[in-house]
Amino acid sequence: MVQKYYSYGKFLLTGEYLVLKGALALALPLKPGQSLSVETRHGTSLQWDAYKPDGPWFSVTFNHKTLEIIDCDDRLKAEKLKQILQAVKQLNPKAFEGNDLNFTTHLDFDPNWGLGSSSTLIANLAQWADVNPYELLKLTFGGSGYDIACATAEGPIYYQLSTTESALRQTQGPKVVEPVEKPTPLVEPIDFNPLFAEHLFFVYQGQKQSSSKEIKAFLEKTNPVDLQKDIEAISEISRAVPKCQNLDEFAMLIQCHERIIARCIGQEAVQKRFPGFEGVVKSLGAWGGDFILAATEWNENQVREYFKKYGLEVVFGYKEIALGE
Repeated sequence: MVQKYYSYGKFLLTGEYLVLKGALALALPLKPGQSLSVETRHGTSLQWDAYKPDGPWFSVTFNHKTLEIIDCDDRLKAEKLKQILQAVKQLNPKAFEGNDLNFTTHLDFDPNWGLGSSSTLIANLAQWADVNPYELLKLTFGGSGYDIACATAEGPIYYQLSTTESALRQTQGPKVVEPVEKPTPLVEPIDFNPLFAEHLFFVYQGQKQSSSKEIKAFLEKTNPVDLQKDIEAISEISRAVPKCQNLDEFAMLIQCHERIIARCIGQEAVQKRFPGFEGVVKSLGAWGGDFILAATEWNENQVREYFKKYGLEVVFGYKEIALGE
């Protein structure tokens, strides 16, 4: 028996960093993603074979009971995968019980692009093991979870971490129970079909950014109270973006968004790296790597020629990559 699963990649159009503090974010699931096939077979091991667009990515064999690594061709990836599978087992102890399994993954995009090789894996495994994908993410990579929401969405979404749900915490000594705010993911499909889609491009900057490191650094140096006005401002921008009727309105909002985030994280806006570009350039996700959004009146050839001068040759049009287009 073979079970098959598929999850979509992602872009975070608005709300980077501040989504961790409760800001409303606008996220975009992508056409390329990752598939997972799980086959029950006879044997005494758990086999994992991962593929990327240009061929094999990595391979590892585990003991199907203990999840110890028996053999692999990339120790670093094998150890990370082991951690993920152990987290799956923690959430569902019966997931690997009595089964000798063969896992095969196929990634539709270069894993260096940061389009969601990790989040699509987590979403696929969560579906297979019947566990909460956000809990699995928390035990493995961490983050806001917007990418997990995109993995199974059918189009653009609003994503927000709400604190409406409460957990209970018991202190030591006498039994004292007090409420503790527990962030809860709120996901809402949003009608975002920009009339100016042909003027939006996604450009890969040539280096993969470590989201987990960026998140840790941001959380360590910021105070939610100090950021409240910025959180509200970014949320307002997220609400306004889908209502834009033309490129000028969109560009104005994006420029405002960049100024706010630049101030919050103490980094220079990416626009300054591209002098002479006729339009607006916006970071997507963790600043300094992965993709950027370019909004311009230029046609595709002009955009490609401009960024080619900077050695950036991976460019997608909005309709080419956005799910639902």
